[in-house]
Amino acid sequence: MCGMQIAMTNGIQAGTVHYPAADGAETEAYLAVPQDDAPRGGVVLIHHLPGYDEATREFARTFAVHGYNAVVPNLYSREGGPGISPEDAAAAVRADGGVPDERLLADLGTAAEYLRALETSNGRIGVIGHCSGGRQALLAACALDLQAAVDNYGAFVMSDSPASVGLRATSVEERLPELSCPLLGNFGADDSHPSPEETARLAAALDKLGKTYDFKTYEGAGHAFFNVNRVAYRADAAMDAWDRIFDFYGQHLS
Repeated sequence: MCGMQIAMTNGIQAGTVHYPAADGAETEAYLAVPQDDAPRGGVVLIHHLPGYDEATREFARTFAVHGYNAVVPNLYSREGGPGISPEDAAAAVRADGGVPDERLLADLGTAAEYLRALETSNGRIGVIGHCSGGRQALLAACALDLQAAVDNYGAFVMSDSPASVGLRATSVEERLPELSCPLLGNFGADDSHPSPEETARLAAALDKLGKTYDFKTYEGAGHAFFNVNRVAYRADAAMDAWDRIFDFYGQHLS
């Protein structure tokens, strides 16, 4: 085997990077990129409320294998630092009800510009999130220069979150007129946050505004059906949703 030449395709490079946020704070992020020089779109991945986890970083590597530059900003970077575990940083943010929307939007905007500055960028950027990140992906699409957005079972889009859930999230309904890019949504019929009724209300609002969207609700699937480490995982729904995501980004980020 010594000296053997191995021809590889679909190779990627992935690891931790740091860059300044708009307010000057240092942001930790996970970057995954293909190892070729072809121009390509980029994807900003929003981690869920539990924090900057391995599952979201794995999603970034999946996008890189499929030909996209992908970055996962650690939205809890300010709460972290030397001697502070990622779990403790996430706990501190959750105790405060999550990241404030305006700080979130600033950090996602910086992540999008980071991707646009890469030599292989074609300038087209999408955003994707699951759970709380799904709501935040839609919020970002209503406030930032993006070309595609994916909301995977994002709750509290059409109503404020109740105090009992431990997340302070306000309705995005008033921002929907500012939605500036196509939206893809993947939801579970057995989910309660968001419920099929809330998803239907969102679709009706988008129809009224003349926005471009594509929603699918999966029977037999509940919340977190993408997560292979949870009993909620539903392989058929997740695999179909992945196909939809790649087709969607292929249309809008190429």
